[in-house]
Amino acid sequence: MSTKFLQITRIGAAIAVTIAFFASCSKQIDLTPTDSIDPTKAFRTVDDLNQGLLGAYAALSYRSSIYFTSLVTDECMLPSENSSGSGFATHRWQYDGSMEHDAWPGNYVAIDRVNRVLAAMDVVEVKPGEEALKSQYKGELLALRAYCHFELIRNFAEKYEPGAMGVPFMEKSEVGSPARLSFGETMAKIDNDLMAAKGLIPDGAADRTRITKIAVSAMQARVALYEKNWDNAVNYATEAINALPLADRTNFPKIWKDKTEDEVFWKLKRVAGDETLGDVYTQPGYLQNPGVKINYAASYKLTNLFDRANDIRFSSYITIDAGRLASGAVPNVVVKYMSDNASTSNLVDIKLYRTGEMYLIRSEAYAEKNDLISAAADLNALRRARINGYTDATFSDKQSLIDALMNERFKELAFEGHRHFDLRRRNLPISRNPEDAVNALGAVLLNPTDAQYVFPIPNTELKANKNMKQNDGY
Repeated sequence: MSTKFLQITRIGAAIAVTIAFFASCSKQIDLTPTDSIDPTKAFRTVDDLNQGLLGAYAALSYRSSIYFTSLVTDECMLPSENSSGSGFATHRWQYDGSMEHDAWPGNYVAIDRVNRVLAAMDVVEVKPGEEALKSQYKGELLALRAYCHFELIRNFAEKYEPGAMGVPFMEKSEVGSPARLSFGETMAKIDNDLMAAKGLIPDGAADRTRITKIAVSAMQARVALYEKNWDNAVNYATEAINALPLADRTNFPKIWKDKTEDEVFWKLKRVAGDETLGDVYTQPGYLQNPGVKINYAASYKLTNLFDRANDIRFSSYITIDAGRLASGAVPNVVVKYMSDNASTSNLVDIKLYRTGEMYLIRSEAYAEKNDLISAAADLNALRRARINGYTDATFSDKQSLIDALMNERFKELAFEGHRHFDLRRRNLPISRNPEDAVNALGAVLLNPTDAQYVFPIPNTELKANKNMKQNDGY
């Protein structure tokens, strides 16, 4: 587990297991909070396992991945009206090991909760008719463990190559000093957990705030993309696509207002008091008061890629504020995570896996398999669903198709926490347009050989774990 988390664990090693396992379940089910639970009594029934599972779900947060991806890449720009100072050093690539990326402690906390519940699986009382539920909960736990480790490796792996340094993979709750596995070793364990999970979760499980069997297929497709296992990427993406079609142009904008679950395999339900994704980009209340300050604006590089008049993604993600444009301020406002509810203006559910991504994964895998016809068919299918009056494109060579796919991922998955990792997968630099770097102090080009191209392991982890190694350059 994270040794930052281990510090917390050491302090409370003699204390009973806390409410963490039973907390924040208002997103899933109404539970009465409890101050502490004897670990020998915490899990006695199948319902106890479910409560522990919900506690693991409750630990998940994806905001930091979206935040850091937007700030370090070419997705966003820093407008002059942002005087808060929030994230400036990150945006200007001035970070080192002191940068506290919440993805490290947050995912390891969730993993520790998962492992504690898994350890109790064989000792709980199973009543008649509960065996299937117990298997489902175990499947969800294994999938959660795989998901968290995959998020860690996306953020902190030295490189996405088999022999590069990955992350520690925790299979039980314990205090220790785990070393980093290789990227390949980490990914193999992720694959194993996902495969086991898929055999345990029933076909009928349909709650999209929990991991379903088809959500596991979507997770496997994304993992295969990073492994460059193109056959698996095609197969798993196809499973996902066949189960959940693309949203039409009428319903696509509703995804981002939480008014439909079209093409959403898995989402993190968010209620008042949870993290607000919209705050990354604007201060609260923009839809009600367009005069509020913009923290980070959509980059001109991204904005100019869209067919603004015909692409439904543009109006769903970005608005060009006429008032700001007239005053000379940056007009590219990110509206993707703005709720229609004035009291929770920047609070919406976090969509983790969508069908649109599956088309892009399968298209890229087909391209890498030199099946340009199938690759183009998937890319064109996605574009037809998003762009009114779209005419299918043709591609004469693999590289032009890959370039088109990267641009399409930039547009389709904008502000969803993928851009940094996509560039890393392809060993491409982060390159900003000059107009997007006016307040970036010259941070225009970040090459794969630069230290800041890869996030550092937090210094707190290095201090607590004698076996932890830092990424190069820090």
